[in-house]
Amino acid sequence: MATTQQHPYARYVAIGDSQTEGLGDGDEERGYRGWADRLAEILAAGHPDFTYANLAVRGRRTALIKAEQLGPALALKPDLVTVMAGMNDLVRPGYDAARVAADVEEMFTELTAAGARVATVTFPDIGRVSPLARRALPRVLDLN
Repeated sequence: MATTQQHPYARYVAIGDSQTEGLGDGDEERGYRGWADRLAEILAAGHPDFTYANLAVRGRRTALIKAEQLGPALALKPDLVTVMAGMNDLVRPGYDAARVAADVEEMFTELTAAGARVATVTFPDIGRVSPLARRALPRVLDLN
């Protein structure tokens, strides 16, 4: 259950991939509700003018998140943006850590220049979830 919180945010936008979209993140009462939706619900409590947009799309790599979601996010004039990107890059052949980092940094730079506070998260140890994913752990640590 959401509680009323004091915070300075009126417009929250979430960009990213399936983790932000909420794919596979079930809620017994309302179906798929990812962490961004849950955060928005908490932020909206007691703030009737609060707006939220989740622009995340499953399967997107960092370059596509930047190309497809950054512009629309900026157009919404958010004061808070969460960016979660990179997992789809690191699980594919040809992963380029420097390119992913540059794309993420560019998104952070453009969003903060527009006046938004930007928040992100690190990725969990996916090797604990799936033994096959253990091979990707060095890339996850690098991305974090």
